[in-house]
Amino acid sequence: MNHYQEITRYLDNAREILSTKANKEGQEYKDIKYVQMASGTAYNAALMIADEYLRKKEGAKFTKPNSIDEYRIRLSKHHKTLLSYLNEAYDTLHLAGYYHGTPSVRTIKVGMEATQKMLALID
Repeated sequence: MNHYQEITRYLDNAREILSTKANKEGQEYKDIKYVQMASGTAYNAALMIADEYLRKKEGAKFTKPNSIDEYRIRLSKHHKTLLSYLNEAYDTLHLAGYYHGTPSVRTIKVGMEATQKMLALID
């Protein structure tokens, strides 16, 4: 399976979890456990996208970043738009969705859209 298919699979899994298990009522999710699960899965897709971009850009010198700060430093040298979307995914999916367990449909949607835009940039 190539990297693009794997990333797409992660995003599809996150959407599936949200639509079938997170119990959306109006503008809030009721089952935070599944919001956290979906957010973590979608954020992993965002990191995989950043890895794929850096792998193509840096070639043989590529090593996987060890922290969000390292991603930020390396992406700031190459692609500021991709960095902006990664920051958005980090804030909405990783921090708000995964760590804090936000029930906000809007917040998770923003993070998912940022990750989808990242994918479009490397496709």
